[in-house]
Amino acid sequence: MYSIGLAEDDHKIAALIKNGLEENGYEVHSYQDGKSALSAFQSEIFQLLIIDVMMPQLTGIAICKALRENHTLTPILMLTALGTVDDKVSGLEAGADDYLVKPFHFKELLARIEALLRRQNFHQKTAINQLQFNDLTLNLESKEVKRNGHSIDLTAKEFALLELFMRNPNRLLSRRYIAEKVWDINFDTGTNVVDVYVNFLRNKIEKGFDKKLIHTKIGMGYILK
Repeated sequence: MYSIGLAEDDHKIAALIKNGLEENGYEVHSYQDGKSALSAFQSEIFQLLIIDVMMPQLTGIAICKALRENHTLTPILMLTALGTVDDKVSGLEAGADDYLVKPFHFKELLARIEALLRRQNFHQKTAINQLQFNDLTLNLESKEVKRNGHSIDLTAKEFALLELFMRNPNRLLSRRYIAEKVWDINFDTGTNVVDVYVNFLRNKIEKGFDKKLIHTKIGMGYILK
């Protein structure tokens, strides 16, 4: 199931979008102000973001710029009541992938979302099967991991954990999210399996190197940066 983040301060429009998308099989998380939306978009994982331009506390343009400056690659669809060419250009220059002017038909919104997700999936499938962050490389086909040219042996779970981090660089991943993605289980707050494996991974990819890659955000999770 695709998870979509929605930043829309108009409760009626937000409800219509959320209900309509959920009826079409999407999971939607809605936010009514710019600051809470940006915080969620930076800490949680979404396959697509829908952002209204005119948001309280922080505009949609500012949200989009902040996400792109943080190297967030998630597709962004901007919504606005402003339909001039300059308004559209401003949104696209901020990093939006598409632009939809209010009022709009829900069918058009759905079609644009599906097009953006198809494009994203195409890029992922045709990308080189190697992930790289700093001097660390991970080959998805050969399952080889190297740092600064030195081979690193990982277990299957350690490899899956590292792959998750490298697919989400500079993004805070909660313990719950890591557990669900790597172990396919509901997170039990009484277990420390995530912390144990993060430590295993750290010992293998950071020992002997000056630069630390995996950082702890106390009470929140871990981030590769």
